Amino acid sequence: MANTEKAEGVGKEKKKGGFRETVLLLVMGVGIALLLQAFVIGSFYIPSESMENTLQIDDRVFVNKLAGKPERGDIVVFKGWNGEDTIKRVIGVGGDKVVCCDKQKRLSVNGTPLDEQSYLYPDDYASGDKFDVTVPAGKLWLMGDHRSASADSRSHMEEPGGGFISEDAVVGKAVVRYWPLSRGYLFSQPDIFDKVK
Repeated sequence: MANTEKAEGVGKEKKKGGFRETVLLLVMGVGIALLLQAFVIGSFYIPSESMENTLQIDDRVFVNKLAGKPERGDIVVFKGWNGEDTIKRVIGVGGDKVVCCDKQKRLSVNGTPLDEQSYLYPDDYASGDKFDVTVPAGKLWLMGDHRSASADSRSHMEEPGGGFISEDAVVGKAVVRYWPLSRGYLFSQPDIFDKVK
């Protein structure tokens, strides 16, 4: 009889211990996921057509928040001109001279013309507006891939910041389009930016 009571007591302790472990693991898992989302990886939903065809409305991307300093060609999520999370492509970084357009209707960065066909929206153009800007240190010149449908740096040139966005406003770099699954894609920097000095 005493042995039976002992066995029941041990069984109850094991059940309690197993439940505690499960709860602890669950809490730790949620905590790690929240830390990752806060400091390492974020998910971003595409609300507009400004980055078509690279990104379409309702696409979702993972953003690396620890990707380091933004570089030309990167697709970045940043706190936009209206204070909301916004996604665009980096065309110019601090010190760059970005001009539109040459005789072939191309942008140039530091005198190097960009052939943007690999990401520019089909039959779209580099820009409907002419401009000639030098990007201040610590700032970025950002443009959408669907130029005729993008309210980007060009649209904010008359505002106090001159259309530039601070590097500090960048949330992270888009690394992969994960939704829809059929359009999953790992982003890389377009080769054309390697030619810019």
